[in-house]
Amino acid sequence: MLRWFEPLGAALATAPAFLALIGSLGELVARAVHRTEAEPAFDGRWFIEAHPFRIDTTGGVGRPTPEGAHRDGVNFVAVLLVDRHAVRGGESRVFAADGPEGVRFTLEEPWSVLLLDDDRVIHETTPIQPALAEETGWRDTLVLTYRAGAFQDPPGT
Repeated sequence: MLRWFEPLGAALATAPAFLALIGSLGELVARAVHRTEAEPAFDGRWFIEAHPFRIDTTGGVGRPTPEGAHRDGVNFVAVLLVDRHAVRGGESRVFAADGPEGVRFTLEEPWSVLLLDDDRVIHETTPIQPALAEETGWRDTLVLTYRAGAFQDPPGT
């Protein structure tokens, strides 16, 4: 599923905490690549995309991953829970790409992080529903992807 995003605002893109987060996760995934030798020619440069998502319950149901279980086509994915308000659901499901093994859990605490090796797993998040009928709920995440070599090309290019 191809998605287009607005560029990050300058205030977020240049915030010291945001840059430190991206750098720290980059160091972590670089160690994982080195340890597993998944990218023997890796030169230490990551092509990073950052996507803030707000999925809300307007209309009754919010769908964090409308495409279902998937891979992102990168090396690593970090899903950070920023906020969760008045919702139920939103269970993260991570499965081995080559077998039936998997785990299911719900990110509930702000700044909880799910770090995925995109070559080894597929993932999805279940729909969210309002916890209170009279109140719109939401689930805010920041998804960071790390890809060695280059950015992904859009389909058809």
